[in-house]
Amino acid sequence: MAREQGRRRFLELLGGGSAAALLAAGLGSCGRSGGGEGWGGGASGERVLNFWTLDLAPKFNGYLQGLIAAWERQNPGLQVRWTDVPWSSVERKLLAAVFARTAPDLVNLNPPFAANLASKGGLRDLTTVLPAGAADAYLPAIWDAGRQESGQQGSAQQFAIPWYLTARITMANRRLLERAGYGAPPRSWEEVPAFAEAVRRRTGRYGLFVTVVPDDSAELLETLVQMGVQLLDPDHRAAFNSPAGRRAFAFWSDLYRRGLLPREVVSQGYRRAIELYQSGDLAQVATGPDFLRNLQTNAPGIAAVTAPFAPLTGAGGEANVAVMNLVVPKQSALAAEAARFALFLTNGPNQLAFAEQARVLPSNREALQQLEASLGAAGGAGTVEEALVQRARLLSAQTLRRARVLVPASPGVKRLQAIVYTQLQRAMLGQVGSDAALAAAADEWNRYARARWG
Repeated sequence: MAREQGRRRFLELLGGGSAAALLAAGLGSCGRSGGGEGWGGGASGERVLNFWTLDLAPKFNGYLQGLIAAWERQNPGLQVRWTDVPWSSVERKLLAAVFARTAPDLVNLNPPFAANLASKGGLRDLTTVLPAGAADAYLPAIWDAGRQESGQQGSAQQFAIPWYLTARITMANRRLLERAGYGAPPRSWEEVPAFAEAVRRRTGRYGLFVTVVPDDSAELLETLVQMGVQLLDPDHRAAFNSPAGRRAFAFWSDLYRRGLLPREVVSQGYRRAIELYQSGDLAQVATGPDFLRNLQTNAPGIAAVTAPFAPLTGAGGEANVAVMNLVVPKQSALAAEAARFALFLTNGPNQLAFAEQARVLPSNREALQQLEASLGAAGGAGTVEEALVQRARLLSAQTLRRARVLVPASPGVKRLQAIVYTQLQRAMLGQVGSDAALAAAADEWNRYARARWG
């Protein structure tokens, strides 16, 4: 559970504030010196490609060591030096490596932090080293999440190659649903108020928990996008002070003021939603399929009445997906080789094998098709508990057909989240009207954007 919390926490990290200043200062020094690790250090004069992953050792040592050995056989004269970095320290370690001019040649990052690096000129534009048609192997919406507008009008750089994915689905307590008069949880946000009221009135419990703690989950920011809110315009200015934005702010502040959300959403993070669900005080929670395994251990009684359902979406039916990427720092002297290794790691067979071992989802289209077929064929095999987990995994995989990264991986997005959440808290607590809170959030963000981008 601690490891899963670490993964969830990292998926929402973004370098900002002092980290951004450090990036701006340190990333100006591009290119390793001749004696850097990228050019030598191998046992027999081989060139060394330094590769960093996040919290995959020791569980996946065998998988990665096998892939590295296979790639080295196909690429004589190149040695891959693999380093696994803890989730909690990757930003600090990467910044330190940048300043020491020992940045890795290929590193596993999430889109927000990768986008921050790219915006500071710290990542290689992969369009110059990728073969034609490379994007065709991946889910289009996932590939596009690794693109960023460049300084030239109308052009964009591909700063990342997608690796593995996670997609939330809804886990719901069927007993509470039945008591509230529902056979299934709501599918769209417009259905939520009536559902939340029915659960509260008929069961005394709560329908859902979406945190408004500024440095926690981005789920609520994602819901704004699902409700039709455009967060930023092309010039990084606030676009959310709009009719859709006003409706969304009123939606959440009204739910809270009516007592249809737990009081703790303004003070506690996503972990509290898990606690409430496990105690039987929450009708549904947005989470991944493996939540069922933990639930079967920690709260078997609740697990016995839990079933997976499709995630909540907006009118367009789009779900959110979290992406882990592979990026090439600009300092790398082996950019072409690093890109080639990234394509090898993320090809169909290798992604399928990793998805099955790690119980994640592949970004490679061929691998996703094969995983869906495998999960569908498994059917009800095994125990009732395991069959339920397999059903949840299949539902999560199928969610990718209409999923994208809802909150753009743009620099400053964590600052945006903090501003929006803080002002929404004020509206929820009755300190200010929801329209005024939204306008204040837009003003605060625009001041920040003018200072950062001019």
